[in-house]
Amino acid sequence: MTDRTADILPQDQSLGRVSDQLTGIPLHFPARRRWWIAMIIASALLLLLVVSTTALFTRGVGIWGINIPVNWAFAIHNYVWWLGIGHAGTLISALLLLTGSEWRNSLNRFAETMTLFAVICAGIYPVLHLGRPWYLYWMFPYPATMGVWPQFRSPLEWDIWAVLTYLTVSLAFWYTGLIPDLAAARDRSRKRGWQIFFGITSLGWRGSAAHWQRWSQAYRLTAGLAVPLVVSVHSEVSLLFAAGQIPGWHSTIFPPYFVLGAAFSGFAVVAIIAIALRSLFGLGNLVTDDHLDVLGKVLLACGLMTGYGYLFEVFDALYSGEAHEMQTLSHRLTGAYAWTYWGAIVFNFIPLQGLWWRSVRRSGWMLLSISISVVIGMWLERYMILVTSLYRDFLVSSWGAFTPTFWDWSTYLGTIGLFLVPFLLAIRFIPMISIFETEELLHKEQEEPHG
Repeated sequence: MTDRTADILPQDQSLGRVSDQLTGIPLHFPARRRWWIAMIIASALLLLLVVSTTALFTRGVGIWGINIPVNWAFAIHNYVWWLGIGHAGTLISALLLLTGSEWRNSLNRFAETMTLFAVICAGIYPVLHLGRPWYLYWMFPYPATMGVWPQFRSPLEWDIWAVLTYLTVSLAFWYTGLIPDLAAARDRSRKRGWQIFFGITSLGWRGSAAHWQRWSQAYRLTAGLAVPLVVSVHSEVSLLFAAGQIPGWHSTIFPPYFVLGAAFSGFAVVAIIAIALRSLFGLGNLVTDDHLDVLGKVLLACGLMTGYGYLFEVFDALYSGEAHEMQTLSHRLTGAYAWTYWGAIVFNFIPLQGLWWRSVRRSGWMLLSISISVVIGMWLERYMILVTSLYRDFLVSSWGAFTPTFWDWSTYLGTIGLFLVPFLLAIRFIPMISIFETEELLHKEQEEPHG
């Protein structure tokens, strides 16, 4: 056992204490008042989404600010933003599981849970943007009497397969890893209702050697499927843009650029959730300063790689010398929406430089502030990529502006409620840190000398 592992989980913890601490969160729930305040706010946002969606379905997409030439705006912009957030959870858990990185144990559960609900928030946007969502089933290749198949060259069709595949694998990976902990909660519960709930959801787990063997195979198999999906799904999203001829989009840098940007924003949200849960439930002994330190390093690395994408975009336009590309670059730097470009630069990269210092990475409130800044910056980046490439078309006669309406904003704020409500329910009813993996790490520490 390495000194690094010993730093992450201190030696003075007993196996029983950690297990009781983690199972006690859903069974006894020590933060009821703050949880209810958060749930009321999240439910109000979710109600706003219901109202906004009802207005959209009854009045049509004209209530949004989209129009020619900016016919892709908030809907696709927030779709990409949410999907990017959803990528880090599976990536941080699956990749570190396959590489045997033990610091994942305190972060993987809520990171995977974050993935599920962020992908759901992303997935509703293409449905809303259809205009006629009751015909969503046209997107699926079901046997049709007339032999009509979906248009597989349509980017909307790519979205269907990308989101559903990623959501299915992420759900399987999340639930597989959760089964031993559900059994642990079942065995420690004293109320009949909890025993029935955890007994059903743990699928009869008894912890036998055969159970562990099959579980390990399934867990690693889904992790192996999830890692390439993280790359392929957001690469597909980037091709929604890069496959077109629009200046500012038609670039080979987009697939890696989008994947790194997704990891950047996703790791920022993981850091925000880690710091919030650590404070809410007193988990400083499990989500330690060393975990924050590692998260800060990963966030800094992803930010620097994303910054390379920004530089390459400028170089690509200048090197091509193409008139429309140069015009788009000029509009981004000095045009009507230059505030989105420079806002993305400031929020993404200026506070990020503080992460070069170890004391900043290990400070909860400073890492939280930087992470929130990154989330805002990546939202502005997606806005910039969409609007600044569309509002000045090839023809001067087609030029136009985009201004979000109340319904654009209300739908977006409503998806935050759609994310928070199930996430708050998840931290209420299931262990948010992997019990068996934490116990395994502590057991190794107790048996092996430090070297």
